[in-house]
Amino acid sequence: MNIEMTPFLRSTLYADAVMGAVAAAVTIFGAGPLAPLLMLPQPLLFWAGVALVPIAVFLVVMARRPAVPRGWLREIVLVNAAWAVASIGLLAFGLVQPNALGAAFVVLQAAAVGLFAALEALPLRRGMVAA
Repeated sequence: MNIEMTPFLRSTLYADAVMGAVAAAVTIFGAGPLAPLLMLPQPLLFWAGVALVPIAVFLVVMARRPAVPRGWLREIVLVNAAWAVASIGLLAFGLVQPNALGAAFVVLQAAAVGLFAALEALPLRRGMVAA
């Protein structure tokens, strides 16, 4: 079953893709200078950025479709939700020890990703089925 591609969903997917691509570029190419500034491990920043590249590409591909398969949209929501929870988990379980700026960076990006998950989940709850 497909979900109708509304202007809202298309804009949300594109915004998520753009934010992901920007975050990927910043963390891949800026991991060296960002790591000491945020007190976050350089490999974590770099590989998180690398992981974002295929996600951003997939989001653009989905946004260009006339409808999105329900399962794929659900996966987008779950990946975003998992990313947000894992980000907070890094802090909560002491897996990273950032400074205040680094903690704010982690929390704010987790909040943004969580917001995208919530917005992208709306069509799933509303049952906006494509004809």
